Amino acid sequence: MSTTVLSQELDLGIKLGSHFASLSDAQPGSSTRTGIQAGVFAGVKFNDNLVVNLDVLYSQQGADFDAGAFDLTYVNLPVIFKYYLVGGLHLQAGPQFGILVDDNIKDLYDEIVEAQPSDISGSVGVGYELPFGLRFEGRYNFGFTEILEDSTIENSVLTLCVGFSFL
Repeated sequence: MSTTVLSQELDLGIKLGSHFASLSDAQPGSSTRTGIQAGVFAGVKFNDNLVVNLDVLYSQQGADFDAGAFDLTYVNLPVIFKYYLVGGLHLQAGPQFGILVDDNIKDLYDEIVEAQPSDISGSVGVGYELPFGLRFEGRYNFGFTEILEDSTIENSVLTLCVGFSFL
């Protein structure tokens, strides 16, 4: 078992990107909210085709409405399984766990409304890694949990990002 652990390759780095977020089943008149994503990642390569990545990402999400912005800020923890097709080209999929750190929902409603403290979503995407550590990724996150209690509103986020691996 120790030989297997030592033969695995580690991957550590940073990433920065842009979000195009919306809310599923939101009211008419909503539009996509553009935000940022920034954070770090760590991965373990099991063989030439399979890598498991854990990211820690600051993420601005939500949507824009005629009445104002529905801002949600999370610290997201995606666990991404990457399958390499050829060279640095790979497919991505996995769960994402989000912890709400800030929101402005109270500013948009007359009554007391609070966002759920956590979010669970699924992620699918594609990426390309260059040999010198630079990488490009596109992911789509689709929410599984309701943002507000007793609602059908869930996060829906498209992310485009660039990263750099130090190892």
